[in-house]
Amino acid sequence: MSDTAETKNHQAGYGVFGSYEMFRDLGPQKWREIEALGYIGLWAGGPPPADLSWVDPILAATDTLHVGTGIVNIWTADATEVARSYHRIADAYPGRFVLGIGAGHPEAISAYRKPYDALNDYLDELDRQGVPRERRVLAALGPRVLKLSADRTGGALPYLTTPQHTADARELIGPDAGLAPEHKVIMTTDVEQARALGRDALAVYLPLANYRATWTRLGFTEADMDAPGSDALVDAMIAYGTTEQIAARLNEHITAGANHVAIQVLTEPEGLVPALTALAGPLGLTTPADTPTV
Repeated sequence: MSDTAETKNHQAGYGVFGSYEMFRDLGPQKWREIEALGYIGLWAGGPPPADLSWVDPILAATDTLHVGTGIVNIWTADATEVARSYHRIADAYPGRFVLGIGAGHPEAISAYRKPYDALNDYLDELDRQGVPRERRVLAALGPRVLKLSADRTGGALPYLTTPQHTADARELIGPDAGLAPEHKVIMTTDVEQARALGRDALAVYLPLANYRATWTRLGFTEADMDAPGSDALVDAMIAYGTTEQIAARLNEHITAGANHVAIQVLTEPEGLVPALTALAGPLGLTTPADTPTV
């Protein structure tokens, strides 16, 4: 998660992606354990409510951990209330909160209209409410919203993509914008088990138009994307194998131009910290005091 100057340095780091309910329910001990392992922060999906009341306890219980929303949905969270929440958190914990926003999916929102226009309107209101450009980021997949993320925010949060998408996004948004793709992980070396669990995780996304459009641009066919999803699609979206193999896959995003990778471990909450512990060494994580803020 980044300030503008830090983003320009392109320092690489790793955070953890999950639901805000998961992070809220982990509790202070687990938050501190994640921090001690050297993970930079928590990206919380949901989408969380506009009051963001779950953020403060995590930051209060830790010293260096950052929290970002991945994402606040512009259709369900009022921009003025979100801005008030941002200022409350930023005033209490300067530099440790990033506001991630996005338009979600037309299949899920009855009031959905052109997302590009709606995102611009939402960002206009955040501007009026004094939310700094560099402390907000956009969920972005397609070229137009990726460019918007670079023009009006601190960067982009692509979800369910590949290192090739990361490389393409970096070329599009330029060297200075932040780029923090999410990548899913299953802690198993059993290929069939990984693919079965992967298909379960991807099932909800397969019908969604924005993901299908992105995957098509990456070269996947209708046959790959139709349920239950091809082996090629599952293998591209989900890293599995030994911890070294998983770390190598995540690092492909860094090599492709990401500042930061948000790791989503597909596990029950009690399995999260053991998985992150196993990955910390292969990822080369440092102690929090030495970890660059990304």
